[in-house]
Amino acid sequence: MTDIIHWPAELLAPQSSPFDLRPFSRTGGRSLGGLSRSTRTDRGWWIGSYNNIVFRRTNFDQARTWNALRVAIGGASGLVAVPVCSTALWAGLGISDFSRPELPHDDDTFFDDDTGYTQGNVLLEMASFAALGSTVVTLRLIDLEHVSGVRFSYQHAMYETGRVLAQPTSNTYQVEIFPAIRAPIPANAILEAERPTVLCHLASDSEMDRDPGLTGTGRASVNFVEAVDFWNDLALGLV
Repeated sequence: MTDIIHWPAELLAPQSSPFDLRPFSRTGGRSLGGLSRSTRTDRGWWIGSYNNIVFRRTNFDQARTWNALRVAIGGASGLVAVPVCSTALWAGLGISDFSRPELPHDDDTFFDDDTGYTQGNVLLEMASFAALGSTVVTLRLIDLEHVSGVRFSYQHAMYETGRVLAQPTSNTYQVEIFPAIRAPIPANAILEAERPTVLCHLASDSEMDRDPGLTGTGRASVNFVEAVDFWNDLALGLV
């Protein structure tokens, strides 16, 4: 069974977490007339980073968790599910995607440990079956006003929607997505649009090197690249 580590974004939170698409294009170079023609040969993958993770002197759990993560991930070969900022929340609610409100029982009481139920703010469904390699899907909006330019994930494969191509019904939309579907998504599957995650490798073996100094404080940044090799192995039945 593949061991996937989940990055604890609440404890080791970055001050910025850009994740960007990298379409794979090739060019044959410039012609004698100066023309350079690029051709897309692959849909592409995600690259990203967690920048300026602040370590606080009074929070010893941060340093211990960092060290434990470093051992568990084991360098660039390890797999880590990384939470990414939600464009759906930016567009609709304007709140942080690294936290969710806790709700009480019907009688306004909480559990014995004073925690409550977590309630998502954004609901999005895959309206029809999305096959492996698809670049166009049909989404169903439940509690979301915008479907274009929204990120969502399913089983740690993250996607971003592009143009709306058609509207089959009042709440379903056919849209372009990036990247191509990594693994089949069944019809009516609930998609994670509020706190999407992307399955990654560390960009290098040294990404989690850190010198805490004498005070144990400081900042750290980590670079990630999508684990495209995992999705390829999964499609081939190797994992």
